[in-house]
Amino acid sequence: MGYRLLADAIVLLHFAFVAFALAGGVLALRWPRVAWLHLPAALWAAAVEFMGWICPSTPLENALREAGGAAGYAGDFVARYLLPVLYPAGLTRAIQVVLGAIVVAANLAIYLWIWRRRQRQRQRQRQRRIAYTTPKLRGG
Repeated sequence: MGYRLLADAIVLLHFAFVAFALAGGVLALRWPRVAWLHLPAALWAAAVEFMGWICPSTPLENALREAGGAAGYAGDFVARYLLPVLYPAGLTRAIQVVLGAIVVAANLAIYLWIWRRRQRQRQRQRQRRIAYTTPKLRGG
């Protein structure tokens, strides 16, 4: 029972990581420092998909399931809803590349939007400073 719970916890963490890699840039909109965690996570997720690697959490989860008897979880939430998302049937190399491209494209769009927003803010600040420091000419 304990190994099964640990394996399920690994799957939940794996799912959370995938969600963070895909959409963590949205968190960076609110908390810019999140980008320091998100960018490496997104790069890792894309690399795993592009290179066809197996995420290190997958063998760990499989080992925990085997240690726990590898049976009896067909009806629980994790096995029914999360496992098919992380390990879909029919996953091909081409699909993996598309998934990696989706991760990259989604994050590029988010970070481009963040960058443009910051550029506009800096431009407004510069304009305010110029307006504040420029002497006003008085008509005579």
